[in-house]
Amino acid sequence: MARYPKPIMRLMEALSYLPGIGPKTAERLAFHIVTMPKYKLDNIIKALQVVGQDIFHCSTCNNLTDVDPCIICQDNSREPQLICVVQDPKDIVALDRLQNFKGKYHVLQGVISPMEGVGPDELGLEDLVDRVQKEGVTELVVATDPTVEGEATAMYLTKLIKPLGVKITRLAYGLPMGGDLEYADEMTLQQAFEGRKEL
Repeated sequence: MARYPKPIMRLMEALSYLPGIGPKTAERLAFHIVTMPKYKLDNIIKALQVVGQDIFHCSTCNNLTDVDPCIICQDNSREPQLICVVQDPKDIVALDRLQNFKGKYHVLQGVISPMEGVGPDELGLEDLVDRVQKEGVTELVVATDPTVEGEATAMYLTKLIKPLGVKITRLAYGLPMGGDLEYADEMTLQQAFEGRKEL
């Protein structure tokens, strides 16, 4: 490997922390950054500092925010008795883009994954139970990913919340629009059959 000045090596190492950034991409980005005009580099540095200092988790829903409670939790036009549970803050962005969900959200910050040492306690599920009880939630929509861990988390949530008299629903999964049956895996086909609707 070529020998670079220590600051560039440090930058390359830092960039490799980002998902999808391997050594070659980190090298290319690092050289792009060091050759940028100073004002652009200063803007990146300031943006990173602001994010590091001013972004935190909402005390109500666990979403990333710069105000507490977050903008979604403050929105009185949303139905407080309807909560959609997601794995990550970026899931809220994807779901809210549709503009047809009028409830509020709760972010787990992950899923149950014994292989990675993540159990129910690490997800702060007691906060969700408290919220369900305090806010009089009538329906909890579980929107975890359709993975083994996501399904295990959905089942655990159902066992935890259903005794409180709350309706638990799960986002439907199945065949994508424009997809071919012959390329679908067994789990996708099974979920498509289970989620079928009358025409």
